Amino acid sequence: MDENTLIKLAEQLKAGELTPLDFVSKLKKYPFENVAGGEVKLDNHRPLRKGFAEIVYCPGKSASQIEAIAEALKDTEHNTLFSRVSREQNAVISRIISDAVYHEKANMTGVPREKFEKKRSGLTVVTAGSSDVPVAEEAAVTAEYMGCNAERLYDVGIAGIHRLLSHLDVLQTSKVIIAVAGMEGALPSVVGGLVNCPVIAVPTSVGYGASFGGVAALLTMLNSCSTGVAVVNIDNGLGAGFFAARILIGKV
Repeated sequence: MDENTLIKLAEQLKAGELTPLDFVSKLKKYPFENVAGGEVKLDNHRPLRKGFAEIVYCPGKSASQIEAIAEALKDTEHNTLFSRVSREQNAVISRIISDAVYHEKANMTGVPREKFEKKRSGLTVVTAGSSDVPVAEEAAVTAEYMGCNAERLYDVGIAGIHRLLSHLDVLQTSKVIIAVAGMEGALPSVVGGLVNCPVIAVPTSVGYGASFGGVAALLTMLNSCSTGVAVVNIDNGLGAGFFAARILIGKV
């Protein structure tokens, strides 16, 4: 439970809007809440510890588990994300949480509850090809729900490097860049050699056989000769978006 929520509950108790039993009942949900018969434990302290609510990873979860999680989160005051969500899972979430938003390209469903006075700017998300867009959108949407604006430059890979260089002004005024690429994964190294801001490299599983499902791109990025390049795991747009947002809001 974050400090603001605890203060609000205490004020409601003092004003008689909550009974002592209601107050205790709400506190019982923290630091985590058992849902779906104990199969799922929602981490309600995540906003306090990490600055953002737990992100629900949806693959492998049954419809009943998704339903139970959505029921537990429908009254949340925090921005919340469901990642790698299927259309069927999104339908379950949207039926329970009326203001849920389906971000189809990112395969995410978001619950936008927080109002930001001013979103942080300076994040640019670039992809080598249009096949990398789903992973890039996962990164961009994650950062946006954390209070950042994300500029997108898609399909600017080094096979046609003039496409990338035509956006040099945007790249060199960015505060942090997420570079997403499959195949051989060379884009982050090139970008890293052009800018003075941190570059977060995201290898994708896009590519022909010898790309080994993204392993080739991952190794290229790990072996980058450009300084200031950090690498997340294959297809981990969410991790890149989260880390970029932490940089922009000054938590790193």
